[in-house]
Amino acid sequence: MIDCHTHLTDTSFDADRDAVLQRAREAGVRRIAVVGQDLAENRAVLAAAAEHGELLPFLGLHPDRFADRAAPVSPEEQAAVLAMIREQRDRITGIGEVGLDYWVCQDDARRAAQREAFTALVHLALELDLPLNVHSRSAGHHTLDLLLELGARRVLMHAFDGKAGHARRGAEAGYLFSVPPSIVRSPQKRKLVRALPLEALALETDSPVLGPEQGVRNEPANVAISAAAIAELKGIAEDEVRAVTAANARRLFGLPA
Repeated sequence: MIDCHTHLTDTSFDADRDAVLQRAREAGVRRIAVVGQDLAENRAVLAAAAEHGELLPFLGLHPDRFADRAAPVSPEEQAAVLAMIREQRDRITGIGEVGLDYWVCQDDARRAAQREAFTALVHLALELDLPLNVHSRSAGHHTLDLLLELGARRVLMHAFDGKAGHARRGAEAGYLFSVPPSIVRSPQKRKLVRALPLEALALETDSPVLGPEQGVRNEPANVAISAAAIAELKGIAEDEVRAVTAANARRLFGLPA
């Protein structure tokens, strides 16, 4: 299995990160995508990936950095993130976490700045031929509209919370939708899985959040819960879900078989 979206550099893993990774291996998780949210965390992602070979590093600028209550993201920091991605092109798997978030960002000016930053990152992904690891909370169809408008090709929609009908448009464009273990307590996620073909799905945990139990730290070993839930909803074997979702992720991320 491949966990397509985590925050393993989060401080909640500082005390037992090695044990968390060992539990993931024992559960059958072979690769784990780790996303960055700003310049400082991108550095931490690179360091973690250098230490642990199974980690897939993604560098990004999270849309919540543009939240109404957050300090404005300076043009200098945005430029530094873009420059870091260019510089590390051969060491990283992709660009993320990036996207739109209309839950924390409701001011029109902040949304415009968020959209401008995301647009620049999509253009960079196209230029460098890197996959995007995309956040779209409360902005599902807006995010998909922009990605399709810009011609984005290699896209993972992480923990998509929008309508299944909008997701189908993304799936038709070849985008993947990764499913967290919170599917066991989310009617929306179950509806999404029923609506999309297995070839459009991937597994994720979004560790340390979006676990099977709200408020309990999530970890990569729990992608097995996502796989089991998808198998039940699709009426197919769990082994098939594991194999197909891993193949989907390898194709999108450009990983060897």
